[in-house]
Amino acid sequence: MAAPTDAAPVVGVDLGGTKIATALVAADGALLGPVLEAPTPAREGPRAVLDAVASLVADLVDAGAHTASGALPAPTAVGIGSAGVIDSGRGVVVSATDAIADWPGTDIASAVAGRLLAAGTAPQGVLVHVDNDVNAYAAGEAWIGAGAGAAGVLVVAVGTGVGGAVVLDGRVHHGAHFLAGEMGHMPSGPAGAEPCTCGRTGHLEAVAAGPQIARRYREATGAGVTGAQEVERLADAGDAVARRVYREAAVALGEAIAAVVTVLDPERVIVSGGLARSGEVWWGPLRETVRAEVLDLVAADLEIVPAALGTTAPIVGAAHQARL
Repeated sequence: MAAPTDAAPVVGVDLGGTKIATALVAADGALLGPVLEAPTPAREGPRAVLDAVASLVADLVDAGAHTASGALPAPTAVGIGSAGVIDSGRGVVVSATDAIADWPGTDIASAVAGRLLAAGTAPQGVLVHVDNDVNAYAAGEAWIGAGAGAAGVLVVAVGTGVGGAVVLDGRVHHGAHFLAGEMGHMPSGPAGAEPCTCGRTGHLEAVAAGPQIARRYREATGAGVTGAQEVERLADAGDAVARRVYREAAVALGEAIAAVVTVLDPERVIVSGGLARSGEVWWGPLRETVRAEVLDLVAADLEIVPAALGTTAPIVGAAHQARL
């Protein structure tokens, strides 16, 4: 199936375990109209989720055909950033957590294309491109966000977990198992014997992710904090344990970033997710650690910046990937 023409908009879809969001995206990355959202029927399984995606895309295309300024050109492609490890060449879920029931093995690309064709929403041969949602996020940021103009970008997402993606010369690098950039399960010295969500110990996510920051503070103090934001507020107020836990998380992440930077030599590191909204108590030791660990030549030029596009990044990135 051919890539869309430059003139035609592309539908971008962000498909997560909680909600589905979609918008029409122009060739320059601008959103053409509103972002439509719907809850993901994640507990109902793949069929219900795919039905919800197709229905929301149909609503979006219909809205585009009835704008006050006249109908937009009909989209000829759909880009989807989905939860799970995705075989981006086939649009199939290779593996996934239980965020969406029975998600592994789902052929998202074929199923969505078939539904759109049957509903008359898209023409025969419509291109549906699917990638992991963090990869789609990275593609958007690298294209017109914080990575614009950079030849090589490492995107690190730090929130409830730790994820990542690599964009080289404008294209997401997937790796042999579609896991390139997934930093959360890198071995991490500062993590020690800390338990990881994958069932093993000593991984980066076990010490650097938001819930783990809260857990480590609770275990050290017995206090009933529930999230990293509370720990940050305590750290800013002078709580020594909170400052230590927060710093350890930032240092562990910094060491991991430095390791990847040493191998890939990207021009820019973009940090996204809930922890990226932290203050100097986190960003300070993060940047200090990266620059202390990489070679001086790299440290002199490397940019470490927060993400710029916000929640629209995976929609824009998914659409952009469908154009490539």
